[in-house]
Amino acid sequence: MKRIKQLLCLLLAVMMLTALFTACGSTSTDDDSTGDASVDSDTTVDTVEDDEEEEAELIELSVAYMPNYASLWSVLTAMDQGYFEEEGLSVSLVEFADGPTIIAAMEGGSIDFGYIGNGAHKLCVQGNATIICMSHIGNADAVIGGPDVTSLEDLAGKTVAYSSGTSSETILLLALESVGLTMDDITAMDMDSTSMVTAMLSGSVDACAVWSPASLTILEEDESCTLLCDNSTFSDTSISIASWIVTPEYLEENEEVAVKFVRALLKGMTYAADEANYEYVAELVATQCATDYDTAYEQRGDGEWYTADMISEAIEDGSMEAYYQLQQDAMLSGGTIEEDDACEVSTYVAFDIMTEALSE
Repeated sequence: MKRIKQLLCLLLAVMMLTALFTACGSTSTDDDSTGDASVDSDTTVDTVEDDEEEEAELIELSVAYMPNYASLWSVLTAMDQGYFEEEGLSVSLVEFADGPTIIAAMEGGSIDFGYIGNGAHKLCVQGNATIICMSHIGNADAVIGGPDVTSLEDLAGKTVAYSSGTSSETILLLALESVGLTMDDITAMDMDSTSMVTAMLSGSVDACAVWSPASLTILEEDESCTLLCDNSTFSDTSISIASWIVTPEYLEENEEVAVKFVRALLKGMTYAADEANYEYVAELVATQCATDYDTAYEQRGDGEWYTADMISEAIEDGSMEAYYQLQQDAMLSGGTIEEDDACEVSTYVAFDIMTEALSE
């Protein structure tokens, strides 16, 4: 009997130990499972937080433009295609009437990047702004005569509307010089492009020097008006370049941002320069400018639209530098800059920014 009791006690002890180990194993498994669930939950939270941080880290930029196809063709495309967001940038567009006003706003700190036409480049030569990307070679500027002005020679003694400091003034000076006239031979009236349209259609001025789409509006609405010349008329001695700019101070402090901006812009240029996408670009421009599609689409011929590859080639073969030099020479001969303003193109054209943007 004693032997049986001993065996029973031993069996009972074994059963208790087995139950204890099983319980411990189960507890351990539960703990591990709970731990895994906790990690998964934390990972999900971290992922959401990372996504929110990535959105929050987009650098907000105020970008100046003028309400026409030539100013908007690349930047609107880059925005719509998401190229700026890919670079961590968020772009807000601000409309201006002309380049000098844009540069003044940049100097005041309300604008980060801006687009300028040919005339405002004199301010780059004079050190007020730095070119970070060539946009295109334009053919959007024109001198238009009213009913009594059918040739450039007829401008003598007439009242001519123009916009000082812009491509309007540049082409007017070229037109006058080509027929041996100067600003002293005309009655020059300084006004913005919108006012020029009204003045020409009402007959309060005899002629005007203006850019697209204002030029197209005048010629379409008054058949008695005559296109006297455009940029292509003077292609052998002058070139009309449009560019994207920053202030030297902004570029010094935000070089990386400038490279990102140009990289996105170059992608937009390449997409928009494809003829198959002209209609798409015109739709974007028409919406932005609150104008009709046909008006925007007619402006597609206002420039030679550059792609990223064309920009790269122009830098490498030196043609871009030559273009800006020709532009500066024309300013000097036309009297829009002085001898003391003349300088090396590389002092105001940031070839290195374009090159770095092209490298990735």
